[in-house]
Amino acid sequence: MVLRPTPSALLRSLRTPPSQPVFSLRAHTSSPILRHLSTSRPTTSPRISFTRHPPPTPRSQLPPSFFSRHSSSASPSAPAADADLPPLTQPKVAKWLLGVAGLIFGVIVVGGVTRLTESGLSITEWKPVTGVRLPSGDAEWEEEFEKYRQTPEFKLLNHQIDLASFKRIYFMEWAHRVWGRAIGLAFVFPAGYFIARKQVSRGMKWGIAGLAFGIGFQGFLGWYMVKSGLSEELMAQPGAVPRVSQYRLAAHLGAALALYGAMLYGALGAMRDFKLGSHGLGVSGLSSAAETARVLDLREVRRYRNLVRGAVGLVFLTALSGAFVAGLDAGLLYNEFPLMGGRLVPGSEELFHPAYAKAADKSDLWWRSLLENPTTVQFDHRVLATTTLLSTLALTLLARRTPTLPPTTIRLANGITHAALLQVGLGISTLLYLVPTPLAAAHQAGSVVLLSAYVALLASLRKPGAAARAWVRAREAGRIGGAPKGSA
Repeated sequence: MVLRPTPSALLRSLRTPPSQPVFSLRAHTSSPILRHLSTSRPTTSPRISFTRHPPPTPRSQLPPSFFSRHSSSASPSAPAADADLPPLTQPKVAKWLLGVAGLIFGVIVVGGVTRLTESGLSITEWKPVTGVRLPSGDAEWEEEFEKYRQTPEFKLLNHQIDLASFKRIYFMEWAHRVWGRAIGLAFVFPAGYFIARKQVSRGMKWGIAGLAFGIGFQGFLGWYMVKSGLSEELMAQPGAVPRVSQYRLAAHLGAALALYGAMLYGALGAMRDFKLGSHGLGVSGLSSAAETARVLDLREVRRYRNLVRGAVGLVFLTALSGAFVAGLDAGLLYNEFPLMGGRLVPGSEELFHPAYAKAADKSDLWWRSLLENPTTVQFDHRVLATTTLLSTLALTLLARRTPTLPPTTIRLANGITHAALLQVGLGISTLLYLVPTPLAAAHQAGSVVLLSAYVALLASLRKPGAAARAWVRAREAGRIGGAPKGSA
């Protein structure tokens, strides 16, 4: 028989004389032989031996049969690990998207001020890297000023400005371009980090890729727009005004608004999905994930969601028509409201003047008048803005009469009415006061505010994403009970 001393027995043996050995038996005291050995005083010192046991076998080296033998006692409904479910987009990713969306909001306003101060054509070259640095000395400033003197804008419009005035408009365009580059950096590097750390869902990965492409394409559109205002062909047109193409201006603004709206919608959707999937909580003012799924699938809610989608498209189209108004300086005509030249609707000879047709048979008169005739462009903008306001009021009234809508949706429906009224007031004031820069810039910012309110309204009606639905189903089945990894 092998006796193994306990640690306490070994410590006592250090304080006991050798003639009185102390040892302990780690065995069942129910055995008579062991009780006798533990109570009797030995006459000779017992021999204590120590057995060296091998280290435990690592889990990876155990045979599969080991797990099959010991898995019968496990519960069949044991909680699943987070790795069994698709990853949820983490809240930090949503906050980052909101921050970049804020930068896009700012660059839209700065771009409007750049256009209103006629600064957009002051930099005649596109240098993505070296263009970040401002001219540092008199010689460099003179070189840039000489390049500007060769442009149609200087020859036809700004031939009287000096170097100090040129520096002011140059700095405005430079700030607009640097801001755009900063947006690219603020997006690309964190996007790579979050994707590498697997902190975004599968659907969000594709969304981030699309947004990255959109940011790069937006930079190309910006230079493509500026290039149209530097063309020497303007010098050959009688009465031509040096400005960028209204088509390219609308494309540039439209791309910025689309980027902003998509980024804001993605951020709000990611926050909702994480709340639903990680803790099973309801969103849009609803009490639980189950109630959220039930309410968002109601017939009245689906119908209202489709109406909001149409209204978002109307807001976007109205903003694009404003870009045509700005590109053609149509806001300097008919500075009265609601009349235009004493009438609600200008005459057909003003709206569809034959001079704007370029085809020999005048077949292009109708669409060229809509996009190139300043009178028609301003009238179209008025009609679209009025339609947007009436649609917004109708959506708000419908929300109040539809009690099945989520509480957050009803509150946001009231918010879009305030934003629309503010935007209409800014637009009328800008027109009556002959487009002053502060009012016109506020009017452009107001369009982004109205779009933001509509995006938030649409996000409150958004159904959960695929990853969030998987987490909700797993929780309902009892497979998970806590938050996913990274939720802290």
